[in-house]
Amino acid sequence: MPQVKSENFLQRESQMSRALTRGAQFVAVPHLSSQQSCAEIQPPQALTTPDPLFSPLDRNRKVKVSFIIGTDGRVHSPLILESAGLAGDRHVLQTVRAWRYRPATCNGVPTETEGKIEFSSR
Repeated sequence: MPQVKSENFLQRESQMSRALTRGAQFVAVPHLSSQQSCAEIQPPQALTTPDPLFSPLDRNRKVKVSFIIGTDGRVHSPLILESAGLAGDRHVLQTVRAWRYRPATCNGVPTETEGKIEFSSR
């Protein structure tokens, strides 16, 4: 009799595990950065974008920065593409992070945009 109970238990366990496997469904989630067709595109508009101030010792230096303008109008993920040295890069990144924009729109909906800029001392 104990063997009958264990066989019933194994059968029920097998049925439950199959039911759980069938119940698991996966749906593709579109990535937010995927391109969509826009009938009306508005580029971002700068609201506050002060230039970083280079010291007089930083003559003939260039810094290139890439960044994302988020749907909130803030700068996200700034990245140095061309360096002017650690101190100069840090100052530029700090300044760029403080920038604010009216975000770009796709069909009237705010959307993320990549921006690139080059600063140079003269």
